[in-house]
Amino acid sequence: MELSVISNRKDHNMPTIANQIAGDILELPASDRAFLAHHLIQSLDEHSDSDAEALWMEEIDRRSAEIRNKRVECRPAGDVIADIRRKLHNARSS
Repeated sequence: MELSVISNRKDHNMPTIANQIAGDILELPASDRAFLAHHLIQSLDEHSDSDAEALWMEEIDRRSAEIRNKRVECRPAGDVIADIRRKLHNARSS
C-alpha cells in the first residue's frame, strides 16, 4: 500500500522512507500495528505540558468528588451517545 506524504522537511528522501515504513507497517497484523501505534503516540506524549497534566489531575479529582457526593448523575455512555445522535438528527432534519 502506497501512502502520500506531504512534508516541508529539507530531507526530500524522508517522505519516501516514511512511506516505505508505513507501507510495511500496514501489512503487519492488527495487534502489531496497535503495539507500534501505542509506542509512537507515547513518544509524542513525552513532550506534554506539565502544567496541563496538573490541571487535568485537578479536573479528574473535582469530577470524581462530584460523583462520590452524588452531585452529578452518571449515565451509560451508550445512552449519552444515543441522545447526541438523536439531537443531531433532529437538528439536521429541521
